[in-house]
Amino acid sequence: MLALLCVTGSHQAFAEDKAAVEDARPFDVRSVNTFAGAFLAARTADVDRDFATATELYRIALRFEPDNTEVKQRLMITLLMSGKFDEGVKIAEALKADPAVERITTTVRAIEAIRKREYRSAQKLLNYQGPNDLDRLMSTLLSSWAKAGQGRPKEAVAQIKALEGPEWFRVFKNYHAGAIALAAGDKATARARLNDAILDREGGSAAPDTFMRAVEALARFEAREGNKQKALDTVAVGESMVNNYTPLEALRESIAKDEAQEQQVGNAAQGAAAVLFSIGGALNREGAEDIVTLYLQTARHLDPQSADILVMLGGIAENLKKQEEAIALYKSVPADSPMRRVSELQLGLALADVGKVDEAKKHLQALIEVDPKNIRNYLAYGSVLSDAKAYKEMGELYDRAVEAIGPVPKRSDWTVFFQRGIAYERQKVWAKAEPNFLKALELNPNQPQVLNYLGYSWVDMNINLGKGLDMIRKAVELKPDDGYIVDSLGWAYFRMNRFDEAVTELERAAELMAGDPTINDHLGDAYWRVGRKLEAVFQWNQALEMKPEEAEVPKIKAKIEKGLPPLKQNVPAAADAKETLPKKPGPEVAAPDKKS
Repeated sequence: MLALLCVTGSHQAFAEDKAAVEDARPFDVRSVNTFAGAFLAARTADVDRDFATATELYRIALRFEPDNTEVKQRLMITLLMSGKFDEGVKIAEALKADPAVERITTTVRAIEAIRKREYRSAQKLLNYQGPNDLDRLMSTLLSSWAKAGQGRPKEAVAQIKALEGPEWFRVFKNYHAGAIALAAGDKATARARLNDAILDREGGSAAPDTFMRAVEALARFEAREGNKQKALDTVAVGESMVNNYTPLEALRESIAKDEAQEQQVGNAAQGAAAVLFSIGGALNREGAEDIVTLYLQTARHLDPQSADILVMLGGIAENLKKQEEAIALYKSVPADSPMRRVSELQLGLALADVGKVDEAKKHLQALIEVDPKNIRNYLAYGSVLSDAKAYKEMGELYDRAVEAIGPVPKRSDWTVFFQRGIAYERQKVWAKAEPNFLKALELNPNQPQVLNYLGYSWVDMNINLGKGLDMIRKAVELKPDDGYIVDSLGWAYFRMNRFDEAVTELERAAELMAGDPTINDHLGDAYWRVGRKLEAVFQWNQALEMKPEEAEVPKIKAKIEKGLPPLKQNVPAAADAKETLPKKPGPEVAAPDKKS
């Protein structure tokens, strides 16, 4: 199944066709009256991940050529990608003899059999003998859940135990064996396998979503067994891996209150959904959105109320700039789920992204009023205020956040002080900004963004020059591939009239962050100072083409026309610098992670 998008024509494979079909984009779907028009427009929509439009157009194409296998393949996939599993599985059944899509049709049919409790049929379909490790892992785990559905949990666990493969299989095997044993009431096996899963820190780093499911399953199990301290200790293991993970915070509170604990996976369908979620979560990174969406939409068919599936799908939609789809997914998270806190925060951020800033602010303000101790609420709201450049309001918000933290902040609270420092620095109230940056560094001494921001600010103000430059250098050592931080180092050298060193760093920054107007503008300035005037003008023109902030446009145009003024003699090192700061990293939003 991993290779299914490549087999049937991935978005990357379609990309080369995109330019050829741009003319199809403005088509009104209802007006398409030829096979070529429908097919080319469908491919364009497919490349753009507009699966609803692609589906409609592929259907139109099939009216003209009902036996076109390629169109059927793409229609099946767009149906599955858009969550229309019932329709997709019908086409999978029709294409089951097509070797080009054998893996996807087999898996989809097996999933449908599990949903219908036709476990023997599912097992037959899941007898994978191929070379792909991920397909082998997925097929074995799904087959094991099918056995568990037949009332054969010991055989299911034995089948998982017998599965051989690379080391990264281990966390998946332990979690699913433990979950099967738990569902069957085999307490000893469940405890042993889940304990092994949460002690596998390497596996937890590779598959954090599976690791967290194991933590939650074991904690709930121990709580139900009356082992309250063991349950809380299990939660602490998860917290040591991921800071401020909202579902764990909610679980800790629930266990502390002696509330009844229900397992997330209680039957074969939910177990199969957990397999697809586990693998999808492990693959969830930029560039893998299509395959992850396919796994998650299939999992959603089996377990439609699974909150973590909905939240992860929402995060992918946000990353793909499909904000309205993300909003709908976040709103569909069950109100009684611990993940509802995550979805509410992400919903507020998504509303702001689509321009509904007032609605986003009201939404996030309401979350703070309901839960004033939850620091993530402040960070999410602060991100919206930062984007809106409402720095006074942002500073007041973080004043409240610091009050909520209390007199003894944790290491993870560095972000609040960093954001409060930014809010005051942007208001030009340095006397309030600097102590917050220093506090952030006290809590997290090697945080590269804080080192960069404070170090550059000092250099920019011509104070603490040596210490400030050392801070920026340290930030570059910690994040050598961050173009903005490298730009800060280059610009600091420029401010100190060390132009040759400035050129070296700014050239590297321009390579790391191609297409950033501020960096190109800085590089042009540095070139001018070392006498490379033609190259300077070229960089300034490049910066203009990259659409810089409106206020910078006349300044850049003036430099293109007249260059930089001559250096003044006998002046402080920073006196020649222009007033605008280099582009600094925007406020970090410690809202829920998108994989969560």
